[in-house]
Amino acid sequence: MPSDDESAAKAPRLVEDIESTEDIRISHDPLERVIGQEEAVRLARIAASQRRHFLLVGPPGTGKSMIAQALSLHLSMPTEEIRVVHNPENPERPLVEVREAAEVARELESRGFAEGEFIDPKEAPVNVAERLGYRCSNCGTYSSPRDTFCPKCSRAKVAQVRSTPNNPFGDLLGGLVEVTMGQVAGRERVTTTRKRFGKEEVVVFERAGEMVKVLDQPALEKRRELEKESPKKVIVAISRNPFVLATGASEVELLGDVRHDPYGGHPQLGTQPYDRVVAGAIHNAHQGVLFIDELPHLGHLQRFILTGMQEKRFPITGRNPQSAGASVRVDNVPCDFIFVGACNIQDLPHILSPLRSRINGGGYEVLVETVMPDTEDNRFKLAQFVAQEIVMDAKIPHATREAVVLIIEEAKKRAKVVDNKDKSLTLRLRELGGLIRAAGDIAVLDKAERIDANHIKDALRRARPVEEQIKERYGSYMGGVSSDVSTSEKESSPYHYWNYHVHDDKRGYS
Repeated sequence: MPSDDESAAKAPRLVEDIESTEDIRISHDPLERVIGQEEAVRLARIAASQRRHFLLVGPPGTGKSMIAQALSLHLSMPTEEIRVVHNPENPERPLVEVREAAEVARELESRGFAEGEFIDPKEAPVNVAERLGYRCSNCGTYSSPRDTFCPKCSRAKVAQVRSTPNNPFGDLLGGLVEVTMGQVAGRERVTTTRKRFGKEEVVVFERAGEMVKVLDQPALEKRRELEKESPKKVIVAISRNPFVLATGASEVELLGDVRHDPYGGHPQLGTQPYDRVVAGAIHNAHQGVLFIDELPHLGHLQRFILTGMQEKRFPITGRNPQSAGASVRVDNVPCDFIFVGACNIQDLPHILSPLRSRINGGGYEVLVETVMPDTEDNRFKLAQFVAQEIVMDAKIPHATREAVVLIIEEAKKRAKVVDNKDKSLTLRLRELGGLIRAAGDIAVLDKAERIDANHIKDALRRARPVEEQIKERYGSYMGGVSSDVSTSEKESSPYHYWNYHVHDDKRGYS
């Protein structure tokens, strides 16, 4: 089987060398799938290896989100698990516990040991199977412990209490006792003894659904040890995605919260404070990437991100002052993340200056490209983009070489129209992706094996922005607005009256 390097060497490198996009090799490295952003990709590799922060600036659809997600895939998997532990001295101040991967693995093994082993009810001693409600004491049939009466003989599965000869009401009470005991349908747990390796030991049999759980002496001792430990809750699991998308997150989603308890955490009635703690996105991104697109839209919440970046720890507390969770606080919760932010050029002034300073002092700011030179290599990169979009969509067929050439010509045209760049190819690829999908949908409706040039031409006519459609039909956007407003709306709306009637007619204000 050829290696990746051998496959890459044999893969086509020019558009003329392919019959369809099916011939194009798609890299396993997600950063190599980013088209035309060589400088941003190079810095993203550095940010991943050196754990640097990153700010991507540029228009929508140029690959900012893709770069952020690809960066996270170059990180090692998280090695720490975060827990909150019940504090018996002060329950409203739970403690934080951080465990390494090796410790978590040992604990899981230990807990599995304390869980005992599972056996089939038929493998358990007969008297134990009867007392647990698996075996009918009358006919010996095994069934689910949820069945209070034997499905075979229709009698109560547990042993019946016989009426005594001297009891004049035995015939009446015997049936009543049988029904009552049938409803009990056995115990949840039976403790007994057994001989093992010449020694007698205590063993416990417990119900476990359709199986029986067996706890021997070592398992019982391990369980008693675990019960002595303070109760705890895992809030950031070790098996987690290192990429956390927090775009548009609320304060609670971003910073964590303590759920409300109507009983105020009462020991008997309520839920203990430690069990109501919920981690935020900044905590779930510990040892990973916290990505926020449209960063300025977070407003004042940016300062909390700055605090987390500086301290690498952020407390979790109840965010609602009317909630019982407001009195609970967990300090020193780890949040050592790589921050990747993204925004448009016009929104750059709305990023907090201290946050910008922190990124500059510990990372990189990158202005993404909107076009790339129209070269043979870059044309093939666009063909690679077409193949990637088709594979990711998974609902449309591959495209022919002729279709790819038309898409490249459209990319050249858009570079001229949108960015006023000659001999260039656009990198505003989201709209091109929409064109590919529209052509693919048409090909599917036509039951075609490939997306061909005619499908691309058809998609170019159909997948136009609505502004272009309005301009073609009405001549201009305002012409479309005026034609779309009915006569009654013009007469009843002061706004439309003022815009479409004589301006010095004061009736427009009434």
